[in-house]
Amino acid sequence: MNSSILTFPLDSEPMRLDLFLSRELPGETRAAVQRLIETGNVLVDGKQAKVSLKLKGAENISVEIPPLQVAEPLPEAIPLEVLYEDSDLIVINKQAGMVVHPGAGNSSGTLVNALLAHCTDLSGIGGELRPGIVHRLDKDTSGVLVAAKNDRSHQSLSSQFSVHSIKRIYQALVYGSPAEDTGKIEGIIGRHPTERLRQSGKARHGKHAVTRWRVKERYGRISLV
Repeated sequence: MNSSILTFPLDSEPMRLDLFLSRELPGETRAAVQRLIETGNVLVDGKQAKVSLKLKGAENISVEIPPLQVAEPLPEAIPLEVLYEDSDLIVINKQAGMVVHPGAGNSSGTLVNALLAHCTDLSGIGGELRPGIVHRLDKDTSGVLVAAKNDRSHQSLSSQFSVHSIKRIYQALVYGSPAEDTGKIEGIIGRHPTERLRQSGKARHGKHAVTRWRVKERYGRISLV
């Protein structure tokens, strides 16, 4: 059981309990927070509260988050576009809209489910939910993803990603036309200071990140970078 104790700031504007908790509890959606409140896992000043309770300032809020019960992913016959495959690894062209591995709200239909059906067995280093996974692509991002079939290849691929010897190139359509043809964005990426579910370049603490960009095509107000 994961426990948290929070205090709603006295100088803040009134806010609904579920909205406040969804912003303060990393990884918890508003719907998940509402379920916690409805099941009595949230107390405000020692008393059970309603989802719609308006916090006015200085309330003490205790939250009990039950351990997540996650089932081991099952093989699913989901079509895959295989770019390369041998006894050690498999390279997939992941389609946009597909989640890489199971998680909260995505217990099936993921790339891991598809890989388990296609490969039968994968590296176990990634754990039950991420077998064979050495890197990720966001759900709405399409592109090349490599997965390890055994522990030896998993360790080797993870090491290459760690030292950045594997080069990753992304293409995106962006609104606007940059003044320059090339550039570099450098900064710290970490959790947003107020919207806790988002990552931001305004964070004080996080990981150093460098993105080098180049304009490939310009289409009026839209650019391919």
